[in-house]
Amino acid sequence: MSLYQVGKWLCSILLYPLFRIHVVGKKNIPKDGPVIICSNHISNLDPPVVGITSSRNIYFLAKEELFENKFLGGILKRVHAFPIKRGMRDRNALRKGLDVLKNNHALGLFPEGSRQKNGEIGQGLSGAGFFALRSEATIVPCAIIGPYQKFKQLKVVYGEPIDMTKYRQEKASAKIVTDRIMEEIRQLHKFHSR
Repeated sequence: MSLYQVGKWLCSILLYPLFRIHVVGKKNIPKDGPVIICSNHISNLDPPVVGITSSRNIYFLAKEELFENKFLGGILKRVHAFPIKRGMRDRNALRKGLDVLKNNHALGLFPEGSRQKNGEIGQGLSGAGFFALRSEATIVPCAIIGPYQKFKQLKVVYGEPIDMTKYRQEKASAKIVTDRIMEEIRQLHKFHSR
């Protein structure tokens, strides 16, 4: 059993009962082929929560600072995370993300780039649009509906895949595609927060 599988198992045992996690729409995640799961970002716990609620093993982009600690960085690499420099175009991270997709894996992104501690959904950065346009991946929006409070339900909603055909054919900008993805996440959040 890989460290990823062990981590997923341990996080499931801890987080499912602690936050009474309820998952909606898991069937919307394709069983195989490249997929990008794009979620809002409200907590440092979002990556493990998306990781345990998804039917796929996910590769996550993580801020470079987390890899400065050799111990933590070593663990992150073994659970499919790889670093990205914030605030600049990181060609190595972009290349690595595209490689993940070319190898038919799942890539997990938080397009807002940083946590929105007020629970609102912020503007997305163009990275999500870049990966969507430069790959043939299926794009699955995800809404995490919190807050994270002990024994109060946390909802994770996976929406239907977003059709990228028109955007790819028209060579739309990464920003336009990211905005479309964020709008889907907002709609999921709004509908399932009722």
